[in-house]
Amino acid sequence: MKGIYTVLLLIVSNIFMTIAWYGHLRFGEMKIFKEHGLWMIILVSWLVALFEYCVMVPANRIGFRDNGGPFSLFELKIIQEAVSLIVFTVFAVTIFKTETLRLNHLYGFVFLLLAVYFIFKK
Repeated sequence: MKGIYTVLLLIVSNIFMTIAWYGHLRFGEMKIFKEHGLWMIILVSWLVALFEYCVMVPANRIGFRDNGGPFSLFELKIIQEAVSLIVFTVFAVTIFKTETLRLNHLYGFVFLLLAVYFIFKK
């Protein structure tokens, strides 16, 4: 069950981190950002990232083997990277409708999934 909680928390944290890192590129046209400029975008991004950390840290603590979780440090990292890529892809294709998922992207994703396989291979 800790493994499921870990992955779910990683998904939530990556949604917020993707918004913090890339959301301003889409939402930067909002009035508050135009009026207050780059510093307001940075402040809002940091606030979103703060929530991301409030979810990411428990995910890693729950999932880490030395804390009673099912994953090694390497396994946690590769899960986080795979989740991050999936969340980013959904974000890029749905929020930034100008982005196109191409075949070379899918090839890269396959190799990353192979990395997940090899990290978990005993």
